[in-house]
Amino acid sequence: MAIRVWDYLPEYEKERTDLLDAVETVFESGNLVLGESVRRFEEEFAAYHGMPHCVGVDNGTNAIKLALQALGVGPGDEVITVSNTAAPTVLAIDAVGATPVFVDVREDDYLMDSGLVADAITARTKVLLPVHLYGQCVEMAPLERLAAEHGLSVLEDCAQAHGARHHGRTAGTMGTAAMFSFYPTKVLGAYGDGGAVVTGDPAVERSLRQLRYYGMDRVYYVVQTPGHNCRLDEVQAEILRRKLRRLDDYIAGRRAVAARYAEGLRDVIGSTGLVLPPVTAGNEHVYYLYVVRHPQRDRIIEQLKNHDILLNISYPWPVHTMTGFSRLGYADGSLPVTERLAKEIFSLPMYPSMPIDLQDKVIGALREVLATL
Repeated sequence: MAIRVWDYLPEYEKERTDLLDAVETVFESGNLVLGESVRRFEEEFAAYHGMPHCVGVDNGTNAIKLALQALGVGPGDEVITVSNTAAPTVLAIDAVGATPVFVDVREDDYLMDSGLVADAITARTKVLLPVHLYGQCVEMAPLERLAAEHGLSVLEDCAQAHGARHHGRTAGTMGTAAMFSFYPTKVLGAYGDGGAVVTGDPAVERSLRQLRYYGMDRVYYVVQTPGHNCRLDEVQAEILRRKLRRLDDYIAGRRAVAARYAEGLRDVIGSTGLVLPPVTAGNEHVYYLYVVRHPQRDRIIEQLKNHDILLNISYPWPVHTMTGFSRLGYADGSLPVTERLAKEIFSLPMYPSMPIDLQDKVIGALREVLATL
């Protein structure tokens, strides 16, 4: 049987009784849309972050889109972000009619280079959108200073950073609002799609609740402002409630897998050119992905297929190089670090319930392949 980057079945076997009870709880509740499960999950997810408000939505992409709309971002506005991210980050900006403006990432941790943001700010800039990628946080202090200086909002893309901490602060608590995805692979993943926005601003929260339900307020069938159908599903909300109680255990499991990789590959790092995931000072990494780096990445991936190990690349095509965003006018070489990383990074299997024997097989096979390069 092939070893894949992610597998939910070991976790499901362990949690099956509780997960099926979650489904039964919703089915027996008499309310299948925006009921008690969504309300309670919103309260509990907000409390986990020490924040007053959480609004559940149908996926992480719409979490970003609605957060931008709640801040009044639209045509003519610019949002500064990165190209080394999942395309949905940028698609959400595009969906509200705003223009994404890219800055490069740092060589040492693959995250937004906050030192480049000041030069990217124009009179049209409205939002800074850092992406807490792979499981750790962008350096936020410079962004917070720039936002205060220029009257900008900061929106944190936390799709890959549930529970990560940055200088003692939890991802999602350092901006105007923060957007989360609960896609099944995430650190806190549903059994389907889901998303949420966490905020400390009551006006943003009110706007989000309208926008996710057609633009209607408490009086249904009356549209206050044109909105969408972006509701978090009751079944997924109840599953997420159960899993939220285990979130810290999932993080501990991911860190244990990361530690085993580090130990098993430590002695081959310098001699083979393999680079293990960097952890920036002040960050507490949750290892949504275990992203390594090697100049012969493609050859390694192909050879590991002979061992029935199927790896992933996050991300092989920076957003600014995609045909769909060619109109933005970024030439080859415009984001040199991002473009170089895209040729070298790849992800080893990472999930908290990963059996040790499978991880040992990955480590052994990778060592074997590296020895032939």
